[in-house]
Amino acid sequence: MTKNAFIAITGRPNAGKSSLTNLLVGEKISIVSEKPQTTRNRINGVLTRGDTQFVFIDTPGMLRAKNKLNEHMVKSIRASVDDVDCAILMADVTRKISVVEQELIRSFAERGTEVVLLLNKIDLLRDKEELLPIIAQYSALYDFAEVIPVSVKRRINTDNILPALEKFAIEGEHFFPDDIATDRTERFLCAEIVREKILWTMQQEIPHGTAVDIESFKTRQKNNAEIIDIGAVIICEKNSHKGMIIGKGGERLKQIGTLARKDMEELLDAKVNLQLFVKVKEDWRNRENVINEYNIADE
Repeated sequence: MTKNAFIAITGRPNAGKSSLTNLLVGEKISIVSEKPQTTRNRINGVLTRGDTQFVFIDTPGMLRAKNKLNEHMVKSIRASVDDVDCAILMADVTRKISVVEQELIRSFAERGTEVVLLLNKIDLLRDKEELLPIIAQYSALYDFAEVIPVSVKRRINTDNILPALEKFAIEGEHFFPDDIATDRTERFLCAEIVREKILWTMQQEIPHGTAVDIESFKTRQKNNAEIIDIGAVIICEKNSHKGMIIGKGGERLKQIGTLARKDMEELLDAKVNLQLFVKVKEDWRNRENVINEYNIADE
């Protein structure tokens, strides 16, 4: 008898949702950085274990909508919570309960959603007894199906997550092939890799004003080896931002490309020839046509 479980992974920005998705799936399918709002699109991670297929929906961090892009992201979160078998609320134990988490809990209550609370980053607590009042505070807000203190980074208690989630699996055919880790295309994943490297290499606000589009993705053979030629465009909001992304003598763009190419070759198991370009689209985060043209955020 085959079973499946659709599980939305929710929480405030930078709580560890994408790291958790990658851990559960066993592969890197969601980009990770220390900057909030790293995830923009819903990304489905797929894990088939025995007869049960888990579909993890990695959602953008819940945030206040400040522009059209944020509005799309908030809609994506709300849509992700609809009709799932269970939701994970990912909370950072080093931070107080926020308005964002309270809003998510209210949405769970409206839908009657089964929720597993993961209290992440427990490795950063000086005294584990600090956990007790934190658990009490969250438990006063919602009747969680389970509360599991974890550290995704240090792999503490993470083996307890899947057994807790398996209880919500229901009988039914698997929705995806058993051997895939995500329903996202290789082009999408490559675009996300480039955006991750921008987040890693740039410390200012500029990375949040960038998007990446894969304009070309072609495979060829050379000396019996596969080579993939990828052309990617980095979209930014101002000419001054373009100059900063390119860097003096093109050094920063070269650094972004080198880091991205390495990860792409690991993902695609082939040699990659990556060409990066930078385009300016003024105030694109408030332009619906640009957001839709480049599929920057799902709904």
